[in-house]
Amino acid sequence: MIRALTFVTASLIAVAANAQDAQLVTAAGNRAGENAVRQAGDAFGTVIGREEIGLYSDSYVRGFSPRVAGNVRIAGLYFDPVFFPSDRISGSTVIRVGPTVLGSPFPSPTGIVDLGLRVPGDKAGASVLANIDTWGSRIIEADVALPISDGFSLGVGGQIAHEHMGDGTRDYYYEAALIARLRPAPGIELVPFISLAYTPFHEAATIYVPTGEALPPRLPRNFWNGPSWQRTRETELNAGGVLTADLGPGWALKAGLFRSSVAYFEDFTNLLTDVQPDGSGRALVIIDPPLLFASTSGEVRLTRSWTSGERAHQFHLAVRGRDARRRFGGAQQVDLGPATLTTAQGAPQPVAAFTDQERDRFRQWTLAAGYEGRWDGVGEISLGVQHSDYRKRIGLPGVAPVATSTRPLLFNANAAVVISPRLAAYGGYVTGLEESGVAPEQAANRNEALPAIRTRQFDAGLRWNVAGDLRLVVGLFDVSKPYFNLDAARVFRQLGDVRNRGLEASFSGPVTPRLTVVAGAVLLSPRVTADVPGVGRRPVGAVAQTYTISGDWRPPWLPGVSLDASVSHESSTTAAVSNLVAIPAQTFVDIGGRYRFKLAGSAATLRVQVENLLDQQGYELFGAGAYRPVWGRAANAYITIDL
Repeated sequence: MIRALTFVTASLIAVAANAQDAQLVTAAGNRAGENAVRQAGDAFGTVIGREEIGLYSDSYVRGFSPRVAGNVRIAGLYFDPVFFPSDRISGSTVIRVGPTVLGSPFPSPTGIVDLGLRVPGDKAGASVLANIDTWGSRIIEADVALPISDGFSLGVGGQIAHEHMGDGTRDYYYEAALIARLRPAPGIELVPFISLAYTPFHEAATIYVPTGEALPPRLPRNFWNGPSWQRTRETELNAGGVLTADLGPGWALKAGLFRSSVAYFEDFTNLLTDVQPDGSGRALVIIDPPLLFASTSGEVRLTRSWTSGERAHQFHLAVRGRDARRRFGGAQQVDLGPATLTTAQGAPQPVAAFTDQERDRFRQWTLAAGYEGRWDGVGEISLGVQHSDYRKRIGLPGVAPVATSTRPLLFNANAAVVISPRLAAYGGYVTGLEESGVAPEQAANRNEALPAIRTRQFDAGLRWNVAGDLRLVVGLFDVSKPYFNLDAARVFRQLGDVRNRGLEASFSGPVTPRLTVVAGAVLLSPRVTADVPGVGRRPVGAVAQTYTISGDWRPPWLPGVSLDASVSHESSTTAAVSNLVAIPAQTFVDIGGRYRFKLAGSAATLRVQVENLLDQQGYELFGAGAYRPVWGRAANAYITIDL
């Protein structure tokens, strides 16, 4: 375009640039500069390396989970992760909602989780990170980038983690990863990757289920009451590749193929049920035989681009698919007898007595066509239509397989309109076919895959470019989905429908050259409609008000030093299907600092942080009527060295 782009296009380009910068700064040899507050484009959710800030995450957006829904992308392409890629492969994550979905073809209700790859560059480099915390964790990470030739760069990474959790459990984790960048011809780039991890030692955190409609008594911290033989072993795999190709003037191809799997040698669920006000209860352990969860997914997208004066156009034709398989069930439930919150279980390990397992398979193909148009000084629009073919085969032990299918037609329409050089309005309507997850650990039908569901979303709002990179976004949203939860028999199934309406706001950017702020708020009004007796009008997990603010300040009299703090507040959380129980409001304060310096000529950063500074006591909801303790105050420190 001839003249400078005005607000809408400029801000969207800035969002894309922020995502690219985040990916570059997390590359090997450049990790000492990781800083989520300074690199976040908004307050809706950003992960940079080990740091995460914002209102939303991969498990919670507008009251729902985009991860469960299947709304994950890697390098902008459809990805169905069974296990999320680690920092060795993906160094950044951005939650895309509201105006930030423009520029991402075929958005979905519940938002998009967009993972960035840690692509090795043209320069050799290495980063080493060592972390400790007051719980007793010890973690070492290393990433190396090696340019082999003009068209080939190789990245090698690894991690050794001995983690001690705030609930007293331990987790030992070892990982090795490879990622490469190949440029076999001008305009063609291939980024293959593989990450293989092994967990030889994982203790399952205790899930506390109180008697009746009540909260449990105060739960113990840094204490695990499970039996010593309850140690899960598993392997995790993420592998795949992304291909981008310039096919000539105005034509581009982008494709990705990915494999994600988790294989358990054995798995354990640790429950303390019938918890009384005095802390007594009954200990149950569920032992699973070997389990397997695996998915192959990907997307091929052909794009035609052209311009006409100050208008830019793109037409997309895409095919997405996945083939997921699950082998689960056959578990053995062991009653360990009476127990208390503070008594460790000493019962011997029982002889295995497993039953036949269920084997499920999901196959989904989606053909999509979309148009994106940008008009300098006027606005932009995104239209899309998708035809999806979803098939599910349930292989129950001893009976004939049960098959279900659906073939919905889905569409989206999103737009932004320039009101003034600094102000734009945006809005959109999206329909989707999403996954509804699996039944939770405490359900009678635990691990059972739930059916795919039809969803829809409206949203609209304003984006104001206050000054420079300082931006304010205020929007309204309305998301509707079927509502799944526990019935009176503790079977996790559809109980009705849920509609989440609310307001979200983001204020982010440099207030001064030395102070950067990221602040956000969500006001949520959820409503359940159900004919099932005993189902309340608010969904389990609903939080009416969420506020967060994070700041990073570089004092002028301390070169290389930055100080940071964050405060987050949640109003009460609905904890029971009946709505008769709620977790009280909770506020968390974290403080920290960084010191950037040279170590033997290499850039280094020392990061120190205290989490839960006020030592907030409380509960973490783990499904209807099930709880875990909020971890207490803890300090952690790590040093990152770029070589």
